[in-house]
Amino acid sequence: MMKPEEKGPDSPKRDDSRIILHFDYDCFYAAVFEKENPALEFVPLAVQQKQIIVTCNYTARRQGLRKLQSLSEAKRICPDVVIVVGEELGRFRDASKTLYDFLRSFSWNGKVERLGFDEVFLDVTDIIEFNKDCLNPHELENSFFHLDRQDPTVGFSFNALTVAGHSFPELPRNLISSSSARASEESLLQRLILGSHLAQHIRFRLENETGYTSTVGISTNKLLSKLVGNLNKPKAQTTLLPPYNVPQSTDISCQSNVIKFIDSHDIDLVTGIGFKTSQRIQNYILSRLPESDTGLVEEEAEKKLSVRDVRLFPGMCSRVLENILGGSGAIRGVGSKFWGLINGVDNSIVQQARNFPTQISLENTYLRLNTIQDVIKELRELATNLLNRMYVDLLQNAEDFEDSTKKKWIARPRMVRISTRSRHASNSDGSRRSFSRVSKSCPLPNFIFDLRIDKNFKVEKLIRETLIPLFKRLHSDHYGWNLCLINICVTNMVEAANEDDKIARDMFQISRKRDHTLKTYQKLEDHDDKFQGDQIASIDPVTKNDIDAPIADDQSLCHNLWEESEDEIDYRDTCAKCGAAMPAFAMIAHERFHSEEQIKLTQEKQGNLD
Repeated sequence: MMKPEEKGPDSPKRDDSRIILHFDYDCFYAAVFEKENPALEFVPLAVQQKQIIVTCNYTARRQGLRKLQSLSEAKRICPDVVIVVGEELGRFRDASKTLYDFLRSFSWNGKVERLGFDEVFLDVTDIIEFNKDCLNPHELENSFFHLDRQDPTVGFSFNALTVAGHSFPELPRNLISSSSARASEESLLQRLILGSHLAQHIRFRLENETGYTSTVGISTNKLLSKLVGNLNKPKAQTTLLPPYNVPQSTDISCQSNVIKFIDSHDIDLVTGIGFKTSQRIQNYILSRLPESDTGLVEEEAEKKLSVRDVRLFPGMCSRVLENILGGSGAIRGVGSKFWGLINGVDNSIVQQARNFPTQISLENTYLRLNTIQDVIKELRELATNLLNRMYVDLLQNAEDFEDSTKKKWIARPRMVRISTRSRHASNSDGSRRSFSRVSKSCPLPNFIFDLRIDKNFKVEKLIRETLIPLFKRLHSDHYGWNLCLINICVTNMVEAANEDDKIARDMFQISRKRDHTLKTYQKLEDHDDKFQGDQIASIDPVTKNDIDAPIADDQSLCHNLWEESEDEIDYRDTCAKCGAAMPAFAMIAHERFHSEEQIKLTQEKQGNLD
């Protein structure tokens, strides 16, 4: 073990004013299948993606299975394992959204951040402060936790002298209330106790009302709450107790509980410090060991570095980490950031809950994809799933699938993007050259948002008029791509305006005037340009003939794909107000037209009132 050195004044400043809860759903992927089929709960269950086990339930783990095992190894270790395919992510996404909405319902400030499908951070500082002010110091054992500011009857009874669930360090409950090293942290202890009881209440409600169990960590920042929750799994919770802010020392008895806790972790297990970062830190430390200690260097190279090894390495500080991890392309201040993480300091905020995602992205990977017929087949599957996702995530009243025309978009993506990745030939040494994704994007056509049009028709129209032309721009050759991935994504979300009846009536008047103007203009167009003019200015709804129009089959799509020249692909922007399509450079003038019409209508109405 490397000789530690007492640290100097480079300790990052702590901010322990918040209370953060970290929820981690137990064996989430497996739990979704167990919810669909309760009989699976009592058998060893593993979820397969590609040729590996991505997760398994605790019954399977007790028999030796673990994440990221190969299928053959899992079957050898546990012949009775039930393996289900989890490559279709829709069921997991829907369950995650349901659970997220449930947890969000307990928040007052809206600071509810989802991390992947199975983790959620809640900043409950405001709830804790409110209830701390409501405590009666003479009746702490018989306290009441308020879940509603306005209604004092909504809540639950609890004992404010003890922590709910587990704690670190694990202490007898009758000693926890006096475990603070300093009187200045008694307030923090009280807030953490309140946070533990709120976490337990939400955790029990989550299990009883949704059927999903969870593990919770309670602390003052995202890093600590996430890590401390891992101590007791599943179906449990852990609170990191004070003292937090104690001057650092090599004397274990004088250290804060934060340092005691964080020091025991391997450096690459600290959230935010990945494998590559930990390798660069380890290489730096090994290069500074005395050359005479050859055996020590080999010993340290074979094992992982702990946080304590790094934090107490002679001369280690934020400036040294900046030199190790900085450089071209690195985030400014990366040294200070990682030095803070090593000391248990994480000032990143819990993001505000969103009513809709920033983007919706779907992709598939392949062993080999090199014909246009296969590409169209995969685009059809991806586009269908993408449209279904948009209907679920971006429509109000999405649970009512009977009459989609009554739904409203809460947000509309403006752009659609297609990305691909090719599998390159192997190098002479057997390795493959570095390869990355290539992407092209264009405005998302407006017909996607017309809920009267059949979904299948939308998918085929999107493939024919948008996705295939984008694919052609990415891969101009007719063949030889050897694709291993295709991704399609809608992005640049714009929240839909909540228009009242007055604005709707005004826009109707504008629409009527625009129709008249466009019809007059179209009469002047030459016959050869008529189709293009109609396409740019058309605002008429899609007719039944359009909806029922025959869809080109894959063979005709393949035949026509490479016949067009690049110049023939025309990408237009669409007006969010009237739906008219036009070149992007003309959109500014078009929007000015709407503004002038609105001003004119307002002046006319004001004149009538006068």
